[in-house]
Amino acid sequence: MSIPGPESITRRQLPNGIVVLVRENHNSPSVVVSGYLLVGSYDEDPSQAGLSAFTADGLMRGTANRTFEQIYEEVEAVGASVGVSGGTYATTFGTKSLAEDLSLTLSVLSDVLRHPTFPSEEMERLRGEILTDLEERAHDTRRMASLTFHELAYPQGHPYARSLSGYPETIAKISRDDLAAFYAGGYGPQGCVIAIVGAVETAKALARVEAALGDWESPTYTREPLPDVPRIAKIRQRAVTIPGKTQSDILLGYPGPARTSPDYLDAFLGNSILGIFGLMGRLGDTVREAQGLAYYSYSLVEGGPGPGPWRVIAGVNPANVEQAIDSIRSEIRRLCQEPVGQEELDDNKAFITGSLPLSLETNSGVANVLVRMERYGLGLDYLERYTDLIGSISAERVQVAAQRWLDPDAYAVAIAGPPEAD
Repeated sequence: MSIPGPESITRRQLPNGIVVLVRENHNSPSVVVSGYLLVGSYDEDPSQAGLSAFTADGLMRGTANRTFEQIYEEVEAVGASVGVSGGTYATTFGTKSLAEDLSLTLSVLSDVLRHPTFPSEEMERLRGEILTDLEERAHDTRRMASLTFHELAYPQGHPYARSLSGYPETIAKISRDDLAAFYAGGYGPQGCVIAIVGAVETAKALARVEAALGDWESPTYTREPLPDVPRIAKIRQRAVTIPGKTQSDILLGYPGPARTSPDYLDAFLGNSILGIFGLMGRLGDTVREAQGLAYYSYSLVEGGPGPGPWRVIAGVNPANVEQAIDSIRSEIRRLCQEPVGQEELDDNKAFITGSLPLSLETNSGVANVLVRMERYGLGLDYLERYTDLIGSISAERVQVAAQRWLDPDAYAVAIAGPPEAD
């Protein structure tokens, strides 16, 4: 596939505010729909943590027109898929089907988004599934390290500080009426974006979306931007003990740049150098290979609509926890204090730009990228400019971004693993 751009992407805004992006690809018989609604855990009361995700999961459990069983029978009968998932700032949705079944999948998607009934019996089953997952989380070192890290890195009450899935005590108290009220207060076409990619003519795709969702109305509401987060000024460390485990997971990091931050791509390139390129960048070379302190070690910069985390993840022998943290800090210090060499910089740039075509090989990959481009106002020509944007980043810009967002002496670190040996 050629790189999508203004000549091959059609953008239309429906009268009710829904933005539709379409890119035809007749080399594949499938069609993918990807999109989001501006409602998420940001909109829930902290005392009801998990309500947004619970609501999103409940949409597929029954509507005014279809039972839970009918939804899945219709979709699975044609080998298609339809799904909805709650997030922090948005609720995402998607479908995948053959082109001839696009009308069916859009009909089901429209039904679950617009006419959910939250049947009491199904909601109790769903509650049980969520509680089971939370019980499993309590025994998972990586998930518990992540949960604890967010509590350390973000102020109490910030949406990023609490669990998207909630906690046993909050999920147990959420009623069917709470789900219906949350749905009524936030679900609607305002701010909705839908991308359609695949073997369908643009005019037909637009017509089918308008037929399915064009008359959807909802009350207008306003949302404040995600709040800023103060820079971490000192070490915040917490250990979570999980009996019976033989490995410890470390999660060390910081509130990082939003996707719209001017230096996001600088940080993205810096993150590749730190913990992605090759066998997980410098962290993999040093912490895992040279020093043998970790089973795995890598880094991620999340971006997103707010100050998503920039963090390092490592799985280690419990006896190596402190040494691994010291080694991770040394690599962070090097990125902040020493300019990246030209060869390493060029190798990482080539890796990032070379990965772009691979991410666009599937309709799903293209649809997801189109949604992100719209969400963050990157422009329809963003992918065409991407190689030049990455190519223009200097070693100095990488270092400045690292100094802005990272600090080897002030960070949040969560460790989850077995009890310390006597």
